Amino acid sequence: MQIVTVAGFWAVSMLFVITPGADWAYAISAGLTNRAAVPSVSGLLLGHLVATIIVAIGAGALITSVPHATTTLTMVGAAYLLWLGAAMLRNPPKATNQDTDTQTVWWRWALKGFGVSGLNPKVFLLFLAILPQFTDLEASWPVSVQMGALGLLHVFNCTVIYIFVSVFAKAVLRSRPTVAQMVGRFSGAAMMGIAVFLVVERIH
Repeated sequence: MQIVTVAGFWAVSMLFVITPGADWAYAISAGLTNRAAVPSVSGLLLGHLVATIIVAIGAGALITSVPHATTTLTMVGAAYLLWLGAAMLRNPPKATNQDTDTQTVWWRWALKGFGVSGLNPKVFLLFLAILPQFTDLEASWPVSVQMGALGLLHVFNCTVIYIFVSVFAKAVLRSRPTVAQMVGRFSGAAMMGIAVFLVVERIH
């Protein structure tokens, strides 16, 4: 792959990552909870990685060719975001420095993070639409390997931005519990809004 092509994909990927969405809302809520940032971001990254692998091995086109498969994915993802957002709206994360059960925090927050990104049809469809455009059929690397490499670059961008968002939320909001609860509720409302948008967009 040419460096210009890689740079172009990096710019598109970064533009996608820095746009606030469900991932941002979840990363912020994780930053407010002690020791939750790392497992949460890890779960988010795993979701993006799985989406990359699905598209790179060619399964993405196969899935979208199945009638109603994309609609089903959208509805499942929207239902999950709606459920998670409602839970955050009712019980927003509390800014705390107290130690918690790290094992419980890890698997719960990581699993939820994977659901936020892995069940988000926007992530999957974005890779399906964009990754092929940055591959070169005449390159020495197979197309699937090129897609995998570009996907890893995207995951790296996600790592940098999501960690920054979580750390920023922790640094700024930990000392402001009232504001932290307001932000937590806003994050939950944002997830619910994104879920509704996904459904409305799919219906139309």
